[in-house]
Amino acid sequence: MVKKMEYNWKSWWRSLQRNNYFVIKLGASVLLVGLAFTLLYNRSSDFSPVSHAPFLENTQILAPPVISVNSQKNTDQIPTQVYAEYGTESRDNEGKCNLFIWGLGSLSGEPFYTNRSCSFIEDHQNCMKNGRMDTDYLYWRWTPRGCELPRLDPEKFLDLMRNKSWAFIGDSISRNHVQSFLCILSTVEKAIEVYHDENYKSRKWVFPSSNFTISVLWSPFLAEAAIFEDINGVSTSEIELHLDILDKNWTEQYKSLDYMIFSGGKWFTKTAIYYENNTPLGCHYCPKRNFTELGFNFAYRKVIRNVFDYIIASNHKGMIFYRTSTPDHFEGGEWFNGGTCKRKLPAKEGEFELNELNRILRDIELEEFEKASIKASENGVNFRLLDVSPLSLLRPDGHPGPYRFFQPFAKDKYAKVISDCLHWCLPGPIDSWNDILMEMIVNG
Repeated sequence: MVKKMEYNWKSWWRSLQRNNYFVIKLGASVLLVGLAFTLLYNRSSDFSPVSHAPFLENTQILAPPVISVNSQKNTDQIPTQVYAEYGTESRDNEGKCNLFIWGLGSLSGEPFYTNRSCSFIEDHQNCMKNGRMDTDYLYWRWTPRGCELPRLDPEKFLDLMRNKSWAFIGDSISRNHVQSFLCILSTVEKAIEVYHDENYKSRKWVFPSSNFTISVLWSPFLAEAAIFEDINGVSTSEIELHLDILDKNWTEQYKSLDYMIFSGGKWFTKTAIYYENNTPLGCHYCPKRNFTELGFNFAYRKVIRNVFDYIIASNHKGMIFYRTSTPDHFEGGEWFNGGTCKRKLPAKEGEFELNELNRILRDIELEEFEKASIKASENGVNFRLLDVSPLSLLRPDGHPGPYRFFQPFAKDKYAKVISDCLHWCLPGPIDSWNDILMEMIVNG
């Protein structure tokens, strides 16, 4: 019998909010650096706001971040470099660079593309188009501590991937990632869409000259799930999640794919009834139902373990990644109760901590991957961890916030607008995820 989860989620998340603000002051000695930054600010002329606003997807999170923050409102006082160290602690026995312990960052490096030059950016990630005026978040680059991370070379990458197929498998963050990937590669050759499902959630593109294909496969739970939500994310009933049945949306294509990036996370925090052998086991957050409260961590571990077991037993000869879940940066609440993300600078060491919910997701991912990777190696399966959580935690400046919507303050500068502090602006911080992928493939 499974124990009831100890957490009382509703009361728990309310107790987690912190609002400790400190002022970071810099001396007059940075005057020359400030002049250099002024040149960078003026780069916003490459972007212009047009078009309409989409609906906000419902990725409800039942716990806001535990945050200790420094208020940095004056963009004239940006340091030339900030330092942070956060990540998986293990280092290679031979002293090789660990891509997931991050160090110095600086305002450098032009984006590969602009919001004008790439047609793959969805409106709700097109922050500049929607009216965001600051641009420093486009130029901050972080590097692994103690080594250099080369930028993805799109021409070299397309040549390397000749006749290969990729798939990004997961939720809307996977879709966000594939758009970044397509934008970078399309600076060499524009991808052509060859398939989409009815709702444009699963799609496929091809680069004709190299016959390289990229797919995004919509599978927010990676397992079979009946989801009763409308386009606005409003639920009419609990999700019915089958923990023991993997989603055929990706299993049916698995053997034909050369590279895959799986990911999960936030969807597991939604209200759901859990099934095994088509029989209800219990649920998460369903007080009106006479079910045992099992908690989302129970379901996440079960599904992740089943996915990893499937990968290990497959004897797949390509390369398979599991991308860790990414933290959000809501402050003062959640998306549905006034939470915002107004920062214009990366975080420094200690400014942001994973909240308990995100820490639970991450701990499950790392624990299950560590066990699975040993078995995968024994079976000759190339299974890798793409740990983007450390880098993502340091970039509270990279979300759309209110600029998920087109010109949200055009009529009223004090308008109350729902903020998106989960997904990422494009161009933006997640472009660096592709640099990591390139490095892991070429030198991994």
